[in-house]
Amino acid sequence: MPKGYWIASIDVRDPEGYKAYVAAAKPAFEAHGAKFLARGGTVEALEGKARPRNVIIEFDSVAAARACYESPDYQKARAIRQKVADGDILILEGYDG
Repeated sequence: MPKGYWIASIDVRDPEGYKAYVAAAKPAFEAHGAKFLARGGTVEALEGKARPRNVIIEFDSVAAARACYESPDYQKARAIRQKVADGDILILEGYDG
């Protein structure tokens, strides 16, 4: 079964408020076996618009990635994030070849 990945590109408007999101999201990530592959760091835009904060999170499956996003713990964290940041989050199925 292929892995599932969250790909998130974020513009943080309130860095202090974003810390509250990170703390609130931690239980959801721990409960769903999230493994952070990239978090922040330098970004080089080759095409299109790049947001300053980018995150790649690996899960055991697409179902696990979706379950994390839909969990009550993450939905509480999401409400915080939406007040302090703008961004895009998608779930990507890994290559199982």
